[in-house]
Amino acid sequence: MTLSPTLTNPTVDYRRKRRRRTSQETQFALAFGFAVAAPTALYLATGAPLEWHTAGDIVTGLGILTGLIATQMVLIMLLLAARIPWVDQTIGLDRAISLHNQLGKPSLYGLLAHGLLITVGYGLSEGVDPITETMSLIGIEDMVWAYVSMALFVLVVVSSLVVVKRKLPREFWMGVHFLSYAAVASSIPHQFSMGSVLASGTISRWYWITAYLLTASAILVFRIALPLVRSFQASLRVSDVTVSSWRALPSGDSVPDSWTVTMTGPGVRSLEAESGQFFRWRFFTPHLWWQQHPISLSAAPTGNSLRFTVRNLGSGSAAIGSVKPGTRVYFAGPYGLFTEAARTQPKLVLAGAGAGIGPIRSLVETADFAPGECTVIIRASDEDSLILRDEIREWCWNRGAVLFELVGHRVQASDRYSLSLERAAKLDRASWLPADHALAGYTLESYAPHLSQSDVYVCGPSAWTDAVLADAQAAGLKQESLHSERFSW
Repeated sequence: MTLSPTLTNPTVDYRRKRRRRTSQETQFALAFGFAVAAPTALYLATGAPLEWHTAGDIVTGLGILTGLIATQMVLIMLLLAARIPWVDQTIGLDRAISLHNQLGKPSLYGLLAHGLLITVGYGLSEGVDPITETMSLIGIEDMVWAYVSMALFVLVVVSSLVVVKRKLPREFWMGVHFLSYAAVASSIPHQFSMGSVLASGTISRWYWITAYLLTASAILVFRIALPLVRSFQASLRVSDVTVSSWRALPSGDSVPDSWTVTMTGPGVRSLEAESGQFFRWRFFTPHLWWQQHPISLSAAPTGNSLRFTVRNLGSGSAAIGSVKPGTRVYFAGPYGLFTEAARTQPKLVLAGAGAGIGPIRSLVETADFAPGECTVIIRASDEDSLILRDEIREWCWNRGAVLFELVGHRVQASDRYSLSLERAAKLDRASWLPADHALAGYTLESYAPHLSQSDVYVCGPSAWTDAVLADAQAAGLKQESLHSERFSW
């Protein structure tokens, strides 16, 4: 490993960077707000509510409006998951997927309400009960596809519930999730053939045609075409696979706990990847070609190589350890704002746990800071789980970063019983620390006295990441200075 420290850049204006980031996020919020409001505005512009004279008209009209809003939310979800560069550079793919997930249930509830209101409204207008009206609607070909669409949406949302998703293999869940495309496609015919809201020649019709075409184009270009083009241009192949750490078994034997995979290719420089970003890797071997592995870089990219470190957490990650040099690698990326681009403050706190130590290692190598201005915290339940420990030590020594290696289990519920309410509240704030540190009253500020002037980058398991970020917020840091990358799906 060649060490070449990067000294802080005195010309960086972090206030200007904050204003630019705020402006970008404001533009995203305005675009999001416009997309949500557009269906309602277009529907009201048609004057349709002026034609609501009976109870059936009102219920049917509300059903149509609810359906338009819910459909727009579904398209927004698809765009958030389409890996559009502007979205990734503005809010980061992590936040985009989080917002995508938050919209899932409201979208489904809106579609269910649409179906119920339309059925009841038509029934009221025709003087029949909802069951009879449902049987009548099923007799219309385009409505059959609408019911198929609803069933697919229910399947997708149910499979996304945490309690269900945890029991499903990632690849199976992803396959079910792709049914959302089929759900949208099968819903389209009845939207244009039923009713007059999207009648030929209307502005609403052209709006929805454009919305569908733009969404489909974004998915085809950024989820399919761009990754293929970049993969062929980079022409990556595995050049080295080494064991990074070992885990001791109760029997006394040791097994690999993590592997570091290095890949080389002539087109790496054109990717313009940065420390802290992640890729979705696909290795062309008989057992791995159909799997995608989202893993962050664990070293700064060079002109012709990329490197990541993966923990041995299951059959998929274990199989990566057996990949042979020369294996062709296809990928999507780079993604994420866990980089220098998100900086808002002159000093740094970098905290990583488990597999999240990898991207922290890459940031220590290239982040802009002067000696003494960066605090690095790596966390694990035991010594063996501190992956890349020696490399991080060497980089911190070379660059003048302060390193804390925090090892040990977290506080147990029984530890809280004898504490006062004030001490218990402080203990909750320090729940991400080893038990002895938390019981001693330490918090994030204990390790980083310059916390108020720092950006905090946190990467690791979701619960641990949330606890660190909550500690930083309790110390007074604003959301703009907090950056996280999560290893969850």
